Amino acid sequence: MFNLLLSVVGFVPLIFGAKWLVDGASAIAHKKNISNLVIGLTIVAFGTSAPELVINVISAVEGNSGFSFGNVVGSNIVNILVILGISALIYPVTVKSPTVWIEIPLCLLSAVVLIILANDTILDGSPQSIINRTDGLILLMFFFVFIYYSFFAMKKKDEETLVEVKEIGMGKSVFLVIIGMLLLTGGGQMIVYFAERFGVDYGISDRIMGLTVLSLGTSLPELSTSVIAALKKNSDLSIGNIIGSNIFNTFLILGLSSTINPIPVSNEPSSLTSFVSATNLDMLVNLFATILIFVFVFTRKGRKIDRLEGAFMVLIYIAYMFFVLT
Repeated sequence: MFNLLLSVVGFVPLIFGAKWLVDGASAIAHKKNISNLVIGLTIVAFGTSAPELVINVISAVEGNSGFSFGNVVGSNIVNILVILGISALIYPVTVKSPTVWIEIPLCLLSAVVLIILANDTILDGSPQSIINRTDGLILLMFFFVFIYYSFFAMKKKDEETLVEVKEIGMGKSVFLVIIGMLLLTGGGQMIVYFAERFGVDYGISDRIMGLTVLSLGTSLPELSTSVIAALKKNSDLSIGNIIGSNIFNTFLILGLSSTINPIPVSNEPSSLTSFVSATNLDMLVNLFATILIFVFVFTRKGRKIDRLEGAFMVLIYIAYMFFVLT
């Protein structure tokens, strides 16, 4: 249990490191006359996904494929069912921006693409399903297409004011970037090392650790951003943050991780049914959660997720965790 405690403690430097890195890098970029639009699409968007990125890259380098895959899929599920569900409970989430209308289908596409790439045994008859380097490059290609679209869509709408950059001196900005990178790296290594030791001690698979402790911990920046947005009744920012983060997780983080080191996909049986592997069950839950957003937003007037639907999403996550942990 001490290993688990140390792993959880590792999220403190990880999250503070991501925040300080974003603050420092954004201030430097702003002083170099880089537009708020570019800062928002790159530095700030990267910041909320930095914890997942650091943990996945470290896991990929060390060959912990269960951490890499479970963290991405688990974070996506937590983002939608828990964070978006809680946000809707606080204040109904209404989608107003046409940009987010396009990003929701892209998020759905990312869930479908992931299932296709992670099922070599079913689609190709291969003895082992692997997200290899070619698959990783395909995911990265989707990511660059997403960034290209987002840049020109936001530029056309002139949404420069969406990102607020703090005024920080150059010296302090550089210091924040260095400290942020050190904390991110140190916190990420601490989390992976002690989470792996805890899993070995108690016979818990890397997949379970990735889906629970790691995914919940790395989703804290999204939780903070979305809850604050919901309290301010800025629901468009709340859902935009979640959708953007999930696209980043699948296309960028998993793409980069599998390019560094191919990720074998576990075929262990699930606790729910013998016909679907545990990993496929995780991906199907991710797909189902994304479909819920699509249905709630596009099949009713008002384009919103109300409190009842938010409660339903949280209950789905609780049921899913019951099956995962049993």
